Amino acid sequence: MKYTEEQLNRMCRPASDSEETKLHNAEIMLRRALSASTIVSYSDYEVFGQGSYANNTNIRLNSDIDINVCYAGGFYYSLPEGRVANDYGLGNSINYSFQVFKNDIESMLVSYYGRSEIIRKNKCITVKGNTNRIQIDVVPTWKFRRYDNANNRNYIEGVVLFADDNPIKRIINYPKQHLRNGIDKNTNTLRRFKRLTRIFKNVRINMNNDNYHSNDNITSFLLECLAFNVPTETYNKNRYNCIWNDILKDAIFYLWNGTKEDSSLYDEWGEVSDLLYLMRGHKWNRRDVHESMYWMWNYLQLG
Repeated sequence: MKYTEEQLNRMCRPASDSEETKLHNAEIMLRRALSASTIVSYSDYEVFGQGSYANNTNIRLNSDIDINVCYAGGFYYSLPEGRVANDYGLGNSINYSFQVFKNDIESMLVSYYGRSEIIRKNKCITVKGNTNRIQIDVVPTWKFRRYDNANNRNYIEGVVLFADDNPIKRIINYPKQHLRNGIDKNTNTLRRFKRLTRIFKNVRINMNNDNYHSNDNITSFLLECLAFNVPTETYNKNRYNCIWNDILKDAIFYLWNGTKEDSSLYDEWGEVSDLLYLMRGHKWNRRDVHESMYWMWNYLQLG
């Protein structure tokens, strides 16, 4: 085994108290910055954490903060095939757009922090970090409604954004469902799901640092989703004595085996929200995951 149980137990821990304080303070400062401007009324948007910070899967020394600023004064939507907006009581569109909202949020941040502290990126707006605050990635979004049922007006609510380099293509996510499902999975796995996610992330960083078969397509988000798809019984096999090398063996083998070309498993795996498929229509694919699990197994010397 490459790592002792003691080393793996250190890897699975969340960020230290001092790092958590920095993250918390950054969120408070961002809320203050946005509320200082009236370009967009405070009542027209919702601010909440997302990503590893909000989901408590962040690791030490790699813990920037993602904050979603979601416009609540309107929404985009999708309908079942053959249905039209009137079928769901949806009226005319409002005289506003996602692109204008993102511009407005950027202006609010520039007004508070200064132009030199703000970087507009393809999908977010970054507030630079310094000695007093951690970097904040501000993600402007709009509400999104997914109408799945052709026979009623019930919908699933998520968020949508449009990248600067492709202002037509919708990027839809469900961060609140992701948060809720992650908590449930963690509870059902004796709090081992989020700990395994942190181990995966730390191992990935170590593999990259060692130039050992690194793959940029294996992101932190993907690793969390893969850990989510590991069966609960794999985590709970030894209920009273958590042996991480054993859990790693079983989890990595399950993910490797489930991404064989002839497997029937991987195509049904979902994101943590359980509302989007993991390997259908994403940049992630079976082969990347299959190969990365093979190399992670060998790197950890689990054979």
